[in-house]
Parts: sequence; C-alpha cells; structure tokens
Amino acid sequence: MASMFRPLRVLLGLILRRPILSASVIPVMPDGTIVLIRRKDNSQWGLPGGIVDWGEDISTAACRELLEETGLSQVRLGRLVGIYSAPERDPRFHSICVAIEARVQGTPSIIDPHEVLEIQSFSPANLPLGQLAHDHDRQLKDYFSGSTVLS
Repeated sequence: MASMFRPLRVLLGLILRRPILSASVIPVMPDGTIVLIRRKDNSQWGLPGGIVDWGEDISTAACRELLEETGLSQVRLGRLVGIYSAPERDPRFHSICVAIEARVQGTPSIIDPHEVLEIQSFSPANLPLGQLAHDHDRQLKDYFSGSTVLS
C-alpha cells in the first residue's frame, strides 16, 4: 500500500519543493535617500519586497510590493542589482530574490500594518548596515558598488 503512494509523494515533492521567486526594491527618493521598512515579523529593517504572484512579472511585483509596503510609487525602475539564490538567504524558506533599483516619489506611509512597523528614509551614510533582514545588507552593498550580482 505504501509503495502505491510513493509516485504521488515524489510528484508532490517535485511540485512543492521549489524555491519561491521574490523581488526586492531599493527605493531611492529624489533627495538620494534610501527608504527601508521595519518588518513586523522580525522587527528588523529591510528593503520593501515580496513574493511574485501567479501571472505577474517581476517588475510588476516589485512596483506592487513597493506601493503596498511604503505607499510610494515608482517613477522609473533602475538597474538590476542582482539575483540572490542562496538557500539560507531567507530563514523562512528558500527564495530566489531579484533586487532592483527604483527611483520613487511620494510620502512614505504604512499601508499594511500587518507587515510593516515603521518606514524611514536613510542617507547612504546612515543606513543600518549589519542589522538588516535576510541578505539586504549584501543587496545594498552590491548596489552601492555598482555591481550586478548572480549569487
């Protein structure tokens, strides 16, 4: 009987045990400051972003997450900063993250208090590097170095 369910378990493993695709945004305000959110799940600062929804492309997901988490709208998507795929980059699950620079406008405001505790703009010199969620420290360092990373 157990061997009868083995193909089903294998199939479910193949379907369900896949990395999740996500996008993170490096939001640059007109004055050059970078907007970060303080996440509710771990109280750490981080870049806005999230999972790409079914039927959605990465650019659309990035803009949607930016608006949902900061109230900001993108004026222009900038450069691709990197694709980050290390299995341990997100402690919750294996996610592949596409990090994108975005020139943004508006007034930062908490739209979803279930995800965001606080929003703040930081000058590049005052970013809380070393204390960011996931691998956002690396994403910002790669951004400032001008790198485009595949890791």
